[in-house]
Amino acid sequence: MNPALPNNWYYVYLLSSNNTPKIYIGATGNLEKRLKEHNERKVFSTKRMLPVELIYYEAYKSKECAYEREKRLKAYGSGLAKLKCRLRINNKGRAG
Repeated sequence: MNPALPNNWYYVYLLSSNNTPKIYIGATGNLEKRLKEHNERKVFSTKRMLPVELIYYEAYKSKECAYEREKRLKAYGSGLAKLKCRLRINNKGRAG
């Protein structure tokens, strides 16, 4: 386990790909394992995006808070738009 990722935390994360402008938003209790699953084609939603790259994550002590944040980012375009602006991600899903 990466020492930068503490145990018993939950993560909201964003993935991007050079193959598509889409940004994938997810949440998990084990970020390293989940990223591995994405890149091993085990996640239906990202199979066409491969390879994917982790571009951002947030850590939460509460599972409920992490999944609520994921839900808000997916449901409200303004939250994701502000985050993309802060990360300098253009509409094609790439930094720039």
